[in-house]
Amino acid sequence: MRIAYGGLHIECSTYNPVLNHADDFRILRGEAMTDNPYFAFLRDWDAQFLPTFHARAIAGGPVARRTYDAFKQDFLSRLQAHLPVDGVYLAMHGAMYVEGMEDAEGDWISATRALVGPDCPISVSYDLHGNVSQRIIDAIDMFSTYRTAPHIDVEETMRRAVSMLVKSLQTGIRPGVVWAPIPVVLPGERTSTEDEPAKSLYARLPAIDEAEAIWDASLMVGYVWADEPRATAAAIMTGTDARLLTQQAEALALAYWQARARFVFGCTTDTPEACVSMAIASPTAPVILADSGDNPTGGGVGDRADVLAELMRQQAQGVIVAGIADKPATDAAFQAGVGARLPLTLGATLDPAGGTASGEFEVVHLSDDARSRAKQALLRCGGITVVVADRRRPYHNLEDFALLGLDPRAARIVVVKSGYLSPELAPLANPNLMALSQGVVDQYVERLTRARKSHPTYPFDTDFAFVPAGIRSARFPAAQ
Repeated sequence: MRIAYGGLHIECSTYNPVLNHADDFRILRGEAMTDNPYFAFLRDWDAQFLPTFHARAIAGGPVARRTYDAFKQDFLSRLQAHLPVDGVYLAMHGAMYVEGMEDAEGDWISATRALVGPDCPISVSYDLHGNVSQRIIDAIDMFSTYRTAPHIDVEETMRRAVSMLVKSLQTGIRPGVVWAPIPVVLPGERTSTEDEPAKSLYARLPAIDEAEAIWDASLMVGYVWADEPRATAAAIMTGTDARLLTQQAEALALAYWQARARFVFGCTTDTPEACVSMAIASPTAPVILADSGDNPTGGGVGDRADVLAELMRQQAQGVIVAGIADKPATDAAFQAGVGARLPLTLGATLDPAGGTASGEFEVVHLSDDARSRAKQALLRCGGITVVVADRRRPYHNLEDFALLGLDPRAARIVVVKSGYLSPELAPLANPNLMALSQGVVDQYVERLTRARKSHPTYPFDTDFAFVPAGIRSARFPAAQ
């Protein structure tokens, strides 16, 4: 079996004005993919896996059209060089938005289909916060998506997608896809699979998979910060019995719809001002305070200093703020050196609409460690230590802090630009607070501009009826 693999993985807020360019991605080409741990699981199958091109970036703004076009051409040319192939596996995210283009995954996947022809099966893996369209469904044969948020089943999902493809090639059975769009699109912070009702909804999927004719059951939350028509939840089934797949997709879609008003935040939420007050008054520590509106892993810019300004105003002590993307401040700290004191205004260096915080900061540490992919500086003002970096990046893993000599467990308050907390930080939170802060991934989604989203869609619209309807892929085998 000759299986080509590749893809493009990014989540893009259409409300974020900062474009993603090639240097924002971790790019793998050809044999570099074979040696990368991300694809190491492919060695578990007795097949010839042919690497093409894969690029991955943290969430952000739209991908620059020139960058996307170059990526697509690179991928297609490498795929062309491998033809003929028996199958194609695409590792995608599903919420990519390209400058001047809607349904970017639809463009990528349909271009793949056009190149390999109608007889080559294509299997795709997705993030559950991706968005799907009929164009995508009509170009693929197999589909699987994450079942956890926070995402702890990335490799497991990729394995399911590849397993289906290998099964199809070994048996000669060609499955098909049925999907049921759901006019609901909510932020991931209200749909975490660790909380109800998502926890129970996703717990249904393994049992659905047990039916012989169902190869994979997927439930998409969708990506709310993309203002385009395909931004919606969806139930998606892969298998061989169209009637059964339709029945199951519609039942799952209806269950999601009926639960729509029960999706709530899984932690205490409030305004930044109130959250800072609660954090200061907390008898337990560390309080981990999520600055949700500027979360870079959700598509936020990552350069707002509103929460820092509030911490300074309320004279919070024992605080780590990790971190703020601010290249000018980082460069100034490196130029001044450790021990220097600098008057600085932090924030709003990428998006002028972002908030700022001003004060005199002492440079306490400088880091240019290649493992972080960013130059970073620790700045101290009173009882607050702030991490600034010369590029957008999250601080969601303990290693991010350790590389800077910081221990979040020893702090009174830790502020991270996040929505729900990462699996490494969540167990430390004592308690976890989420500030419903300003930013391009605003949790008050009803406040978002809605120029291109479908109407009606909950929670933007609340007074309408919905009856699920399963839709077959145009490629679904006619006999099934």
